Amino acid sequence: MLIRPATTEDRSSIWTIIEPTIRAGETYTLDRDMSETDALAYWLGPEKETFVVEDEVGEILGTYYLRANQMGGGAHVCNCGYMTAPAATGKGLARQMHEHSLARARERGFRAMQFNFVVSANERAVRLWQSLGFETVGRLPGAFAHPTKGYVDALIMFRAL
Repeated sequence: MLIRPATTEDRSSIWTIIEPTIRAGETYTLDRDMSETDALAYWLGPEKETFVVEDEVGEILGTYYLRANQMGGGAHVCNCGYMTAPAATGKGLARQMHEHSLARARERGFRAMQFNFVVSANERAVRLWQSLGFETVGRLPGAFAHPTKGYVDALIMFRAL
């Protein structure tokens, strides 16, 4: 697998990956009816460094972004978002993207990584982040309206770099 910076030519492939996650409404606090234009503007925003993951034949199977979590005095802590193509789920792609993002964050001089709103029902992600050294430093009771599970907690997860 090759992880490389996203280009404007990757927009349609990125949309193919992020649309099912947005429409499902189970893991991100994005409007489930968000337009393609708005979703791509969000994912590829100027404050973000966005990457894609290609397989050996050049098909894009995943994408992630890296950004400062806050401005000013909080700009030394980064934040990321990750999504994989449905066909690539469970194949270690999220772990690869995360390990890449940790290395890239260190290269950029970030001192920590924080996930502001991890949906507790997203158990695979929670287990992955924990296995990669993240601690749950906060819990927001009933903060996420899950489409099938009702109101579930959101976690704030953090690790130093």
